[in-house]
Amino acid sequence: MFDTTLRDGEQSPGASMNLAEKLEVAHALADLGVDVIEAGFPIASPGDFDAVKQIAETIKGSTICGLARCSEKDILRAAEAVQNAEQSRIHVFLATSAIHREFKLRMTPDEIVRRAVEGVKLAASKCDDIEFSPEDACRTEHDFLCRVVEAAIDAGATTINVPDTVGYVTPAEIFKIFDMLRNRVPNMDKAVLSTHCHDDLGMAVANSLAAVAAGAGQIECTINGIGERAGNAALEEVVMAMKTRGDFYDCTTRINSQRLVPVSRLVSKVTGISVQRNKAIVGRNAFAHESGIHQDGMLKERSTYEIMSPEEVGFAKTDLVLGKHSGRAALADRAKTLGFHIDGEELNSVFEQFKLLADKKKEIYDGDIIALVQQKISTSGGQTWSLVDYEVTCSKQQSPKVKLTLSDGSEEKSAEVTEGDGPIDAAFWAVEQITGVQLVCKDYRVRSATLGRDAIGEVNLEVEHKGRLYRGTGVSTDSVESTILAMLNAINRIAAE
Repeated sequence: MFDTTLRDGEQSPGASMNLAEKLEVAHALADLGVDVIEAGFPIASPGDFDAVKQIAETIKGSTICGLARCSEKDILRAAEAVQNAEQSRIHVFLATSAIHREFKLRMTPDEIVRRAVEGVKLAASKCDDIEFSPEDACRTEHDFLCRVVEAAIDAGATTINVPDTVGYVTPAEIFKIFDMLRNRVPNMDKAVLSTHCHDDLGMAVANSLAAVAAGAGQIECTINGIGERAGNAALEEVVMAMKTRGDFYDCTTRINSQRLVPVSRLVSKVTGISVQRNKAIVGRNAFAHESGIHQDGMLKERSTYEIMSPEEVGFAKTDLVLGKHSGRAALADRAKTLGFHIDGEELNSVFEQFKLLADKKKEIYDGDIIALVQQKISTSGGQTWSLVDYEVTCSKQQSPKVKLTLSDGSEEKSAEVTEGDGPIDAAFWAVEQITGVQLVCKDYRVRSATLGRDAIGEVNLEVEHKGRLYRGTGVSTDSVESTILAMLNAINRIAAE
């Protein structure tokens, strides 16, 4: 299982992560049992390089992979980023389809083969584990695809990834492509065949499984199926399909399926991309039964309407309750069960917020803990702006009034705003006035982290600044405070860039 949540998944609009968030997801993927973690595209930016490098130096138990185009600068940068990994891989790619050759690369087939061989050879001189992807392979002429794959293996590629880059093929077609490569490429036995499918026509999971049936030994996927456009094949779906239908696929993975729901929730929180209720495997309704006929069948024999158990994928039967008398060890242990790694100063900071919340609420539930930990992770990239104090006055007859004080380092700045459609809108105006950062709100969502009138309110928003999208998250028992914190989270991301 090759997970590209941190690379292809992060390319989803508005889903970019800071370093602390990427490290948290990488830890969760390693605990899940992912074989290869594609940690990023090191040449893309200094931030991407630093993230791949730190993940390579920190994560154990999984191969850490860096992506590179078939160019010397890309490959050397990727090699530098992953060199200290316990196990490292360089993933080199070059487009091969006629449409890409003609309109994007403006290269002849012979030039493509030469560039691919040069790239793979250079990467192989820096690392023993080399993956080569002929981009848009599924729309590449079969004769030419076989030629490129054979040349790449001769040059040192140990994995050949066959991407359905635009989500175009059908399961029957991709089966034929993999079967063709296994039978026509003479040195195919020297490399592992891999599949990487996009979901533009909603067939990414089906195509990935068809490739496995045809002999693929690696599936490239993302948690929750996130990724560019319609996304990638969802890891949790392909894993449980192969596990549940082991009689058909006759293969196994290292994945600890009981970690699927915690990792899904973590990625959803970190990226701000919600999982739909009826999402297979990890959606809230995945194991819910409302029909009377279904309920009757379930009461008599569970297997009548459930082909998997909720515990098998990580849904908990109980929601552990912590309170004001719970200690750091209990908090850290529960956070680990929920898919987070917190210790040291991070644990101390979360514990302080936990105690403050415990004074406001009688009982702290799993959802509260997830919200507190995620708030800490999302602000770990640096706090240029932070909330000091606020006061809100509003009524049906008059405009809302917000008095807001923020700190910019050691300096405090205040503003009083009496405009807007309500307290939330007024808070937006006040934050913009103090920070001087103009934002266009593209998406605003507020939800309760748990049940009850005293539940934490979690605000997720997406704002546009100078043509780019940024995400912000804020949690508090007060939705106005949650909104201010979410705005500041987004503004601090802008400042960090």
